[in-house]
Amino acid sequence: MVNRPRDLADRMADRMAKRRRPADGFLRETFTLPRAAARAKARQFLESYPKAAYMSGVESWRELPGDRIEFTMRRLPTAD
Repeated sequence: MVNRPRDLADRMADRMAKRRRPADGFLRETFTLPRAAARAKARQFLESYPKAAYMSGVESWRELPGDRIEFTMRRLPTAD
């Protein structure tokens, strides 16, 4: 098994995640931020795209070393 630097592993995970796009109509954005910034970004996303109109929410999240959070937010493309 080859040990790779963490940032290379993160980039590889990002590329893999982009390959698997479900055809369910939702738009997704993935972020990797320090914990406090992740909370702020999630709040901003939900304020910009309210759950009642866009069915927005946190789809997945995981803790990374260094108190960083990787999370994916999803929403419908329009509020129609």
